[in-house]
Amino acid sequence: MAEQLVQIMGRHRREALPERKPSWLKVKAPGGANYVRLKQMMQELDLHTVCQEAHCPNIGECWEHGTATFMILGDVCTRNCAYCAVSHGRPPKYDIEEPSRVGQAIAELNLRHAVITSVDRDDLPDFGAFIFAETIRQIHQRLPGCSIEVLVPDFQGNEDSIRTVLEARPDIYNHNTETVPRLYKKARPGGRYERLLEIFRIAKRIAPDIPTKTGIILGLGETNEEVVEVMKELRSVDVDILTLGQYLRPSDGHIALDRYVTPEEFRELYLVGMQLGFKHVESGPLVRSSYHAWEQVQAAGV
Repeated sequence: MAEQLVQIMGRHRREALPERKPSWLKVKAPGGANYVRLKQMMQELDLHTVCQEAHCPNIGECWEHGTATFMILGDVCTRNCAYCAVSHGRPPKYDIEEPSRVGQAIAELNLRHAVITSVDRDDLPDFGAFIFAETIRQIHQRLPGCSIEVLVPDFQGNEDSIRTVLEARPDIYNHNTETVPRLYKKARPGGRYERLLEIFRIAKRIAPDIPTKTGIILGLGETNEEVVEVMKELRSVDVDILTLGQYLRPSDGHIALDRYVTPEEFRELYLVGMQLGFKHVESGPLVRSSYHAWEQVQAAGV
């Protein structure tokens, strides 16, 4: 299968991008009852969600299913990744009461599954690990039945920070790969691919029973051979769950879109991922790291 698959995608698109997005990338505008309720609460409690900050196309579907991705530690990132819609610069001082407010919101909304993520906070001694851990504890205390996934920054590979988060016992430990090693300098200049693999080794050594997860965005100019090679390397460090989705350019100031990957190609990548031994692969044009996260929890045996 892998040998057939590498012939499907090239590094560069063969023809100019269409003026309009393909039909498979069109979604219904959000507006259901749960969506309206959650949006209002975010405003009242002065909380941020990556669903809003990153312009996620699935916000309506996820919020209606009782899943939301909360972005803690502010909404200004210390890094400037070329594909990301989140603001970058010098963040304000973090809010020590934020974990309590997140826990309150999740309990009041009676969420089934909560994803906690953050901007990079390279300005903090622990890179924000304590706030992650305290947020997990607040959710456990207020709504024990809610499963918790953390989508963490790389903490610059600091083992103490990784341990701090894992000892608070999230249900899934997620850190996104984003792209292939060749494109890291261009797309993710603050990240290091080798560091990423080491993070997963450390996480499995500290908490081998907690499933690990990562995501890759396609359409930045990667070859299919590179994607499959990254998938193999992720399995070599025991990553359990993989998401694969289409890059959508947030603005003209972000890295250019190389091509639209078709649903059929995403299906082929799904099959390769399952053959490689991932417990679950979520692969499709609209997939983002937290897309169908409530189903991934079950697939990972949490």
